Amino acid sequence: MAYDTFETIQRFWQRFAREELDGLPPDERRRAAAEFEARFGTLTQGAAGDDSNAFADLVGLGGKGTPPFGDIAWPNLVSDFDAAVVPSQLHAAAELYFIYQNERAGVFRVAEVLRRLYRDGRMRIQLGPGARGLYLLEKWHPLRYSAKDRLVAYMRAFNYGRAPRPAGAIVNVNFHYQLVALMSALAQYFRDLTISDVIRGGQTLDQRPYGTIATVQRLATDLRYALDRASYGNIVALTQEVGLYLKQLLNLFETPDIKKSFDANNKWDVVEQVLNRHLGGARELSQRTKMAESGRRVLVWVAGGDYEATEDPQRFTLEAQPAGAHAEAWLAAYRLTDEGKRFPGVTENLRWAVGLPARDAEMQIG
Repeated sequence: MAYDTFETIQRFWQRFAREELDGLPPDERRRAAAEFEARFGTLTQGAAGDDSNAFADLVGLGGKGTPPFGDIAWPNLVSDFDAAVVPSQLHAAAELYFIYQNERAGVFRVAEVLRRLYRDGRMRIQLGPGARGLYLLEKWHPLRYSAKDRLVAYMRAFNYGRAPRPAGAIVNVNFHYQLVALMSALAQYFRDLTISDVIRGGQTLDQRPYGTIATVQRLATDLRYALDRASYGNIVALTQEVGLYLKQLLNLFETPDIKKSFDANNKWDVVEQVLNRHLGGARELSQRTKMAESGRRVLVWVAGGDYEATEDPQRFTLEAQPAGAHAEAWLAAYRLTDEGKRFPGVTENLRWAVGLPARDAEMQIG
């Protein structure tokens, strides 16, 4: 379609939508506005028409010579940067985060201690499933990726640990700042939504919550982009192999003879007892396991989000609510870790994350 038609649609559509929406009730107006926005996108895309020959027409090399500007097809420029990610890499990054927190909890070190105790005859187990599992532990060990490879993967994807950075590889240096900012934004959004339920009565209190959807969406999009950019290469294969290994270790800790050896009721009691007896103490075990679960859930939500600028608040709230609950759980656990003890709080951290200077943030408190 020619540029004249495209310009006409652009000029008159907003006036038409405004006139049609003026007399509608609030509920119908919200639905109609969303439909108008979708229809407007369809019309502008169709009005751009087939621009395959537009450049030749523009410079006068087409079959009709040099047509007027108004007769040349208008280019349909699509903004798809935020959606240009690889889902498999993002899902692998979420699982790798789960693996990392279990690494910090000490699960892999506990497995090595159990293997050594069994080999040295310092565990009174012989023929049970736990003994069999420890015998096969070397066979279960990842074939390709050792502990060193895991540490390098954590450094690349999350900038966690002290492993050397591979020369030429992209390291996600801002991951932790972005993750904490996103957790804060999600938590703040639903806290503000709760406040709006209390302060403002009426039927429309859930249509315009105090929390800012755009802030959550922008932080999630930036985090997703950075993860996608840093999780290429062997991250997917490593996560799958190490994830299987981690699952086998947790199943091994749950076997009856190993639990009996440590007077444990479940696998986490085994982990705690081994850490206390042989590895200097079980520090942050509860916090790390909760951060693993909730962090993975939020990262999976980040990977699958659409993040449309005109998204309906009710729809966003419904889809983000599980992630918001996990964000609160993650923050509660994080604040009890060594590095999280310096966490300034959701409100202050969110204001810092969105770029407000410290003085402006202090003036806006309250």
